[in-house]
Amino acid sequence: MFRFFFKGSLFYFYVLIVYFINLLMFLTKNFYQKVLQIVKQIPVGKVTTYGHIAAYLGNKRSARMVGWVLNQQKYNRDIPAHRVVNRKGLLTGKIHFEGQNMMQNLLESEGVKVIDNQVVDFEKYLWIPDDDKLI
Repeated sequence: MFRFFFKGSLFYFYVLIVYFINLLMFLTKNFYQKVLQIVKQIPVGKVTTYGHIAAYLGNKRSARMVGWVLNQQKYNRDIPAHRVVNRKGLLTGKIHFEGQNMMQNLLESEGVKVIDNQVVDFEKYLWIPDDDKLI
């Protein structure tokens, strides 16, 4: 079996799989860091969406991945994850915060009006990341 493994195509297949796994891990880490950089720059009193962050990073279909990254930061006070909502302004990430209304309380303390777990006047508070706004 080992002769076939090192001589045949199975060895090259294995090398290819290891390469793609390492590439995926690199890209995921890079994506993770970019999401956190963007979220840190959301101004106080503004919100953005998972989709806007994903679109800015070049893959608008990875909005769920943005949410996953932010969920990993729920105990990190340096990341204002409470400023990221869904595309309709709903506080869908609130279950990841301590206490039932922590996300709403944090937003309201910054001047963002929230009623029934939704940002009121969503367009007024919406911040869309672009190259001019990011450092």
